[in-house]
Amino acid sequence: MGEPTASERAAGSGPIAHKPRELYRTKDVVEILGVSRRQLQYWTQTELVVPSQRTEGGHHRYSFEDLVSLKATKRLIDAGVSVQRIRSAVRSLREVLPTIEKPLAELVLVATGDVVLVFLEGAAFEAVSGQEWVFEVAQFQREVEDWNRKTQSNDKSRKTRAAAVEPVRRARSVRRSAKQIRRA
Repeated sequence: MGEPTASERAAGSGPIAHKPRELYRTKDVVEILGVSRRQLQYWTQTELVVPSQRTEGGHHRYSFEDLVSLKATKRLIDAGVSVQRIRSAVRSLREVLPTIEKPLAELVLVATGDVVLVFLEGAAFEAVSGQEWVFEVAQFQREVEDWNRKTQSNDKSRKTRAAAVEPVRRARSVRRSAKQIRRA
């Protein structure tokens, strides 16, 4: 058997154990996933998840990978991600990662609000835009330290200027007070 998929690696297991070419009927999928037949039809019609096979009579047959894709879709929707967002994420992932045929089954996806993050080979990125979400903490720490050094040197300059200006302020204040006393 070939390399395990990203989802298999993330789960810490080898290839997913299931009968190689077992196919599931729509009725089975509805029971297994707890989705309505109408939901399943909608996801198929809008090509969110397309069944692996159709019988001569036009009935859908779903592979185990299809079930994984459907389960991922259901979990993303349950997490608050819109069907449109999932569809655009899948479309983008197919363009960016052409070797991935079934992104919902082959990749590790995480929903945070309406954002779908993809974890692949140690990187995390937003599924639609491709924007990377993981950054090197050590590099960020160096940037913050540089900012602190600049800010501290600017603060020292400001304090030096403020110390030089303070006697002038006091003198002006004394003059104002003296003028007010004379007027009184």
